[in-house]
Amino acid sequence: MKTLTVIIDREPCEVPVGISVAAALALTGNGVTRRSVSGAPRAPFCGMGICQECRVSVNGRRVLACQTECQRDMVIERSQHESA
Repeated sequence: MKTLTVIIDREPCEVPVGISVAAALALTGNGVTRRSVSGAPRAPFCGMGICQECRVSVNGRRVLACQTECQRDMVIERSQHESA
């Protein structure tokens, strides 16, 4: 299986080529993508971009993790909390 390296929360991670960012996060053992304003952990729900629960920062840009394919050396950061 071919893999590539992405950086998740400042840690390098080897993931399969063609995997979504949401799936890569799940492979780390922690599928949480962000925290709500109240601090509750949020994670992908629908897997098709409708629920917006999988928002993360990729290379400094907000994206939906379930709709974004991992690319070599991509920098992925979970959000600590979201504003309303």
